[in-house]
Amino acid sequence: MQPLPLLSRDAPPGPETILQFGTGRFLRGFADFFVDRAQRAGCYQGSIVVVQSIGRGRAEALRKQGGSYTLWTRDNSGESHTVLSAISRALSAQEDWDAVLDFARSKELEMVFSNTTEVGLRLDMDDDIRASPPRSFPGKLTAVLYERARHFAFDPAKGLVVLPCELVKDNGDLLRAMVQAMARQANLGPAFHAWLAESVAFCNTLVDRIVPGSPPEAEYQATEQQLGYRDALLITAEDYRLWAIEGDAALKERIGFAAADPGIVVANNIAPYRLRKIRLLNGGHTLTIPLGLLAGNRTVLDNMTHVDTASFVEALLREEIGPTLDVDPATIGPYIDEVLLRWCNPHLVHRLIDITLQSTTKMRHRVVPTIMAFYERYGTVPRRIALGFAAYLLFMQGQRNSRGVIHTVWQNNWYPIRDDEAPHFQALWTQPIGLNELVTSVCRDVRLWGLDLSKFEGWTAAVTAFLELLVKDGAIAAIGHIEDRAS
Repeated sequence: MQPLPLLSRDAPPGPETILQFGTGRFLRGFADFFVDRAQRAGCYQGSIVVVQSIGRGRAEALRKQGGSYTLWTRDNSGESHTVLSAISRALSAQEDWDAVLDFARSKELEMVFSNTTEVGLRLDMDDDIRASPPRSFPGKLTAVLYERARHFAFDPAKGLVVLPCELVKDNGDLLRAMVQAMARQANLGPAFHAWLAESVAFCNTLVDRIVPGSPPEAEYQATEQQLGYRDALLITAEDYRLWAIEGDAALKERIGFAAADPGIVVANNIAPYRLRKIRLLNGGHTLTIPLGLLAGNRTVLDNMTHVDTASFVEALLREEIGPTLDVDPATIGPYIDEVLLRWCNPHLVHRLIDITLQSTTKMRHRVVPTIMAFYERYGTVPRRIALGFAAYLLFMQGQRNSRGVIHTVWQNNWYPIRDDEAPHFQALWTQPIGLNELVTSVCRDVRLWGLDLSKFEGWTAAVTAFLELLVKDGAIAAIGHIEDRAS
């Protein structure tokens, strides 16, 4: 069989107008998709320069393919293959920082995208914005903005629109505060602070699209044969997409690609979009993924087709998370219906283990507010949430392998724990204490949750009881215990 040619760009890129921090599958299947869509519609000509923060592998792959790659959308309504070419070039922060700063000085630069996960939006006051590169994402962004402001003599017309895609409440406001703090720490001067305040729009956003990444190897190879080219960056996604951006008509005009797709919503208040998505879709994942793994499931679809986990997932959304949302009640049920339908997409291989990335941070941002809201409304333990929390604790019972990597073991399968708190939990589980003491210690840890969870009446006891049940009898028995109580 003749080897297939490597996918390459078939047309020169447009002017470089967007700087993007992040080369991962989500931004490529989401933000870059919208820009490509606008290019095809003829309403936006700009292109994207992407920066890989750590390493260079994906940036190098993008270079080899001229910034092009295939997005394979698949759901119950059908499927399509689209070559996206919104990326003009890819840089490595570690190796090409001077080129990043050079782009900061470009007259054509208009916007900044980012997706560094919730963990990336952390302030590192020991960071040095004059390093090559700075260590943190806020440090890198501060360096870029300062280089631009200084180069253009703090000209207000040379300000940028910053669109963070991290799933954190008020992500734009948070990122602005971090950049301001970095600027104060580095003594960048009042002119820069004034320029930031007047000329840089840090937008609060909400992003929503399932982009699992690469398909299984057999499907990957068959698809390449069908397409007639090799593509090392092919990714899959659902057709559904929503990018809610907080702003007015003037901001929408400034974001030149915003009118190209109905999936982009620019509104004065995006809180209802955010609450529904973060609490139901993302919070639902955070609470059900460890339990699904413990039940022997491997994918989101497994969770939705296994009779026990499927009933747990739906009841969790409808009975414990949905009723706590401070949004129009008429919108909650239809949104849950939509989420469940998306999770039942038979074409997307969305591995549960991939969703466990930084579960502790996700639990704090996506679940703890629901626990608080449930107690405020009902004054009692949300039992399914407590079981999901207990399953998370058991998943975090890590063991170090011969290479020192912390894994969790369940049903003779080893799962890597990709969580900054893995060493903390691994040490906690090895202490000679009972499960009640372990749960109490975790729930009282204000550093982890931002508050003392043990103050909620019955919470610690319920989590402990479910953890004991999971250890003794397993996930299915624990789910059955809840359903028996509910019937």
